[in-house]
Amino acid sequence: MVRVLFIGDIVGKPGRLALRTFLPQLIGSRQIDFVVANAENAAGVAGLTPKVADELLGTGIDVITSGNHIWKKKEIEPYLKDSSRVLRPANYPPGVVGKGHALLKTAGGIPVGIINLEGRIFMSPLECPFRTADQLISQLAEKATILIVDFHAEATSEKQALGWYLDGRVSAVVGTHTHVQTADEQIRASGTAYITDVGMTGATDSIIGIRKEEAIAQLITQTPRKFNPAKNGRQLQAVLFEVSPDDGKTKTIERICKRMEE
Repeated sequence: MVRVLFIGDIVGKPGRLALRTFLPQLIGSRQIDFVVANAENAAGVAGLTPKVADELLGTGIDVITSGNHIWKKKEIEPYLKDSSRVLRPANYPPGVVGKGHALLKTAGGIPVGIINLEGRIFMSPLECPFRTADQLISQLAEKATILIVDFHAEATSEKQALGWYLDGRVSAVVGTHTHVQTADEQIRASGTAYITDVGMTGATDSIIGIRKEEAIAQLITQTPRKFNPAKNGRQLQAVLFEVSPDDGKTKTIERICKRMEE
């Protein structure tokens, strides 16, 4: 069995500190073979920089996925062009810098395919994530039985639909973007693990990682505000699944929430 840990959206410095606190413990105690983390908000509250990407990859993360906020820091674009371990959603139009999928190996040499997709409901009108998934699964399934999909989307209905659409064709469909961990983790009928949102790695005393007073002020006034990451309390939220390398089917899925108050 291959044990895969998927870490929810890392938000700012508090998220990175939580990662450094909890990830080494989890890798050791839970005998984790492969780590995926969404880090589109890891530099400040939106975006990713090369320096922060290198920092995160140095903690034990094998591949970083992202979403619509990956473009907030323009200095990441050359990094996306050259890196095989930092992804942007695959269903952006042709010619957009970066890669939307990766094929890597565990320390034991077992190949793992990762697909990063972005939803379209309440978000940008990108290429169809369903058809993009079809194309990438056809490519990766020839080289790996274990396939993990990060679906960075707003609407729960769209996430659930993709989870059912890909049941039996990938090992897991993991929802990201909304930063609130859902309690609907399951293994679908044909062996695909699913959760609507894996949650957030960042400050607990916050509104989805942002300082509460800033988020509330924008909602009340309906005027733009500069958001900053909250500082108090830290958590790491993730899901852990055990996958058979023989057929790529997931046998178990477990929600994880590690918290530390400052």
